[in-house]
Amino acid sequence: MAERITLFIIAKNEEFKISKCILSARELVSEIIVVDAFSKDKTAQVAKEFGAVVYQRAFDGFANQKNFALSKVSSPWALNLDADESLSPALVDEIRRVTARTSCAGLNIPFSNYFLGKRMEHSGLNKEYHLRLVRTDKAHYEGGLVHEGLQVNGTVGRLKNHIRHYSYESIETYFRKFNKYTSLAAQQMYRNGRRFSLFFVLITIPFEFIKRYLLKLGFLDGMRGFLWASFSAFYVFVKYMKLWSLQQKGAK
Repeated sequence: MAERITLFIIAKNEEFKISKCILSARELVSEIIVVDAFSKDKTAQVAKEFGAVVYQRAFDGFANQKNFALSKVSSPWALNLDADESLSPALVDEIRRVTARTSCAGLNIPFSNYFLGKRMEHSGLNKEYHLRLVRTDKAHYEGGLVHEGLQVNGTVGRLKNHIRHYSYESIETYFRKFNKYTSLAAQQMYRNGRRFSLFFVLITIPFEFIKRYLLKLGFLDGMRGFLWASFSAFYVFVKYMKLWSLQQKGAK
């Protein structure tokens, strides 16, 4: 017998994406929870129209936001998706089958990552697994502003079918998120006592490009692979420049 599953999403300003996410899972789940960080668009309204229970909460880090969402889950299983992610029909069927019989406390799910409208087959994006489906009473999030980790008390299994991640449909979208995430990453490093090192940055930036474009075969993804490798290296540069800026402000 299939066990009940809750879908939970944390979101902000995702009115054009969240409906696709919810629709992909609606036949699978018995409950939908959305924690909205006071969006300026119609994210909360759209989520409610598609059957979600919406909570408004100021964003204070991914771990805190997701732990709050998890605390509202009433079913035995909890499935976490971002607003730009969706389940394939094959994954919906697999989740039904596996959750009905597994003894695992959590299940890792492979990802299909799309960049500028096309699936990335290489570039370090083709072998991603994320723990997104857990037994509610055995899970919690740890971490700070970024890089939250989902911890479970028990064994973790693995599914075969993919979550589709439509991360950046345009370069403009990429850089809108880029500014937010580099700032959060710099703040987290500063809080953790990390300090800027020019020598480290000069080594890390070219290595990040080489890793993505050559070692991870990004060149086989064509122009998208080149852009992803370039943007990833630039992400490192900006993140550490923002850390340097925070240090300058802190020294005054």
